[in-house]
Amino acid sequence: MHLGVFEVASPQVGGTLSWSHPYSDSVHHREQQHWVDVAQLLEAAGFDFLFFADGYGYPSVGGDLPAAAARGGLNFSGLDPMLLIPTLAHHTSRLGFVVTSSTGIDHPVAMARRFATLDHLTGGRVGWNVVTGASQDTVAALFGHPRMTGHDTRYEIAQEYVDLCLQLWEGCWEDGALVEDKASGVFADRDKLHRVEHVGKHFRSSGFFTVPPSAQRTPVLFQAGTSTAGREFAAGRAECVFLQGTTLPHAAANVADIRARAAAHGRDPRSVKVLVGVSVTVAATHAEALARRTEFEAMQTDEVAAVIYAGNTGIDLSALDPDRPLSQVLEGTGESRVGQMGQSNIDRFRRPDGSWPLVREVLRELRGRGTRGFTVVGDPVEVADQLEEIVEATDVDGFLLEALFSPGDHALFCELVVPELRRRGRLPADPARAPGTGTLRERLGAPSPRLAADHPGSRYVPAPAPA
Repeated sequence: MHLGVFEVASPQVGGTLSWSHPYSDSVHHREQQHWVDVAQLLEAAGFDFLFFADGYGYPSVGGDLPAAAARGGLNFSGLDPMLLIPTLAHHTSRLGFVVTSSTGIDHPVAMARRFATLDHLTGGRVGWNVVTGASQDTVAALFGHPRMTGHDTRYEIAQEYVDLCLQLWEGCWEDGALVEDKASGVFADRDKLHRVEHVGKHFRSSGFFTVPPSAQRTPVLFQAGTSTAGREFAAGRAECVFLQGTTLPHAAANVADIRARAAAHGRDPRSVKVLVGVSVTVAATHAEALARRTEFEAMQTDEVAAVIYAGNTGIDLSALDPDRPLSQVLEGTGESRVGQMGQSNIDRFRRPDGSWPLVREVLRELRGRGTRGFTVVGDPVEVADQLEEIVEATDVDGFLLEALFSPGDHALFCELVVPELRRRGRLPADPARAPGTGTLRERLGAPSPRLAADHPGSRYVPAPAPA
């Protein structure tokens, strides 16, 4: 069972309100030591990675920041978590670090350089959560664009973006190109360096990638999103896929679809690791865990739910008819409206029979869940039972924990649940199961893109230099 922790360098995670509760210490998210403590806790417990969600956006209603978002710290504000990773890697030796970065902000060469640098500084322990852009127009406005690119077009851009990054990471430097021989004075073998020539629909690049190959060359590619375009993108390129599930059948259907699409791309469907979000509330007894969860739920309101949903989709639920289905947001809109919304955060509420819940039902669910995945509450044995049930029913490979009260919930999980999972054989008996010099890709059991013939960037043959 692979385990990661889903975090943000912000007041709270998961589209809910919790930072002001005494259980939470997330107000310290701007301090390095806060994150060093979290990383060392997770490494000691044997977690695979710490995952940072990120983005430039914020909740918006009518094009403006709602007062409730500022007052409640609801998806507002936030730091750049990428800058934390070198420090956290310095204070750990095995834990991986995954960070979100968009294909809609800058050029692939800039992104490839940053991640190659991170892979060097972490000793091969970094992953890239590929996102195509935020789910509302606030980011477009921040960067001076009149509107966001449509949803499916963003995935088309992302495919070319990632493919160009793979050419840079995998195709410029041959193995052995970096010499660094002091006696001969040779730094690099020019004959083993290849020019990258890319002329695509959305990007162009001509020249040499200046960062030598790192331990992984290519960071582990993560992807989150369950729209049709998102699943197709994940099936062709992602090594790990992060899902949010509302029901076991819904999650199982998404997992099966991703694996089938991977097979259609000629990939081993089991090589794609699928992880699902889960909020675990655990205590020594069931009653204590339930009381902790109840305190969290008492902080949630319809206003909180509506603001968070607006931030993720651009939809103001409070302006909709509460007694009509959520599908009213799609009526007569076509791509012009749907393209601006977080499609996955709409589709996740669709029932297995294809019907849609009423808006008031969506608000009721969001009050306790936000944008989180499954909810698990109980004592250590009950929690382990429920996690095993999710694995068996959905075929996921593991979980990303989304704390209600961070980082206290992480500490309770490590103290109470990890030993129980280890006793059941769901986690290795030795927390240091990966060698200190192992890469994140090795830890997750994913094949290297350089060696897997079916990977888009493998055995890249650069185009001839222009005459």
